[in-house]
This record gives sequence, C-alpha cells and structure tokens, in this order.
Amino acid sequence: QVQLRESGGGLVQPGGSLRLSCVVSGSTLDDYVIGWFRQAPGKAREGVSCISGRDGYTYYADTVKGRFTISRDNAENSWYLQMNGLTREDTAVYYCAANREGWGCVNLLHYGMDYYGKGTLVTVSS
Repeated sequence: QVQLRESGGGLVQPGGSLRLSCVVSGSTLDDYVIGWFRQAPGKAREGVSCISGRDGYTYYADTVKGRFTISRDNAENSWYLQMNGLTREDTAVYYCAANREGWGCVNLLHYGMDYYGKGTLVTVSS
C-alpha cells in the first residue's frame, strides 16, 4: 500500500518562502509521476505541479510558474515543492500525490492521481 506524508506547511508572510516535503512508503518512485495539488477554502482542487519519474519532465500551473519548483529524490523516496514569492492567493491545503507512469504528467495533474497524502496547510498572511 502506497502511503504519502507531507510536511513543511505553516504561516508565512507575503513574499516569503516555504519548502514542502513528501515522503512515500510502500513503493519506490522510479516509475511514478509525482505531483502537488492544493485546495483553498471554497475553491476546487487545483493541480500545482508534477514531475515524471521516467524523464524528469516538469509542469507548473500558470498560477505558480516562475515561483514554485518541484524536485524529487528517488533514493530518499521523497519529493519537494519549493515555494517562493508567496501571496495570499497561495493559501491552501497542499497535497502531495503519486500515480504510476503511463498517463502523462499534465493529464494526471488535470484528472487526479491514485494516491494522496493527508495534506499540509499553507497560510500566507501578514
């Protein structure tokens, strides 16, 4: 059973940075697309970013492009989301997610993945 666990959320001022981490147990990441989703209060879930395990392809939603960076460490079964230049609009619960390869990073980010963590809250406020 694949299990994901996020960490690194918290309260940060506008313009600040946070680094989210996700650790997976129950599987290795070599043949998985991994990603991050978020859901703000009263809003639909949004796919933020994903990275392919096969070729390292990365994708970012327009709302975070240029500010967020996704990375992975297969040896540690972990991946990360470095978030810079945070704004109040980035306030949300962030979820890490994983899915076996074969569906495409962007498609999985749009339609959802098989495995999710429980989420970590990011609050951007002064």
